[in-house]
Amino acid sequence: QVQLVESGGGLVQAGGSLRLSCAASGSVFRINAMGWHRQAPGKQRELVASITSGGSTNYADSVKGRCTISRDNAKNTLYLQMNSLKPEDTAVYYCNAATTNWGRVSTYWGQGTQVAVSS
Repeated sequence: QVQLVESGGGLVQAGGSLRLSCAASGSVFRINAMGWHRQAPGKQRELVASITSGGSTNYADSVKGRCTISRDNAKNTLYLQMNSLKPEDTAVYYCNAATTNWGRVSTYWGQGTQVAVSS
């Protein structure tokens, strides 16, 4: 089992920045990839960015050049630095982690943190 707790959300003006954090606990040694997803009201949850245990990253086209995902394995913490925020970035942001145990992949989610960007 892995527990994930996000923090760092809030209200910010367009053009501003936020850094989201996701603290992992439990069986963190089994974590492979981690990522950030978001869900805006009335929309489906979508991938924002992901990072593998080897450090390879992937970003949604909508955030490329504005967001940076990183992980501090010593602190078991995942980050998402978001710059040049736009009103359309308003959503609940969720951290997730994928683990592999005897060939079985499991996915864990945090409770989410709200990001609101005013115009």
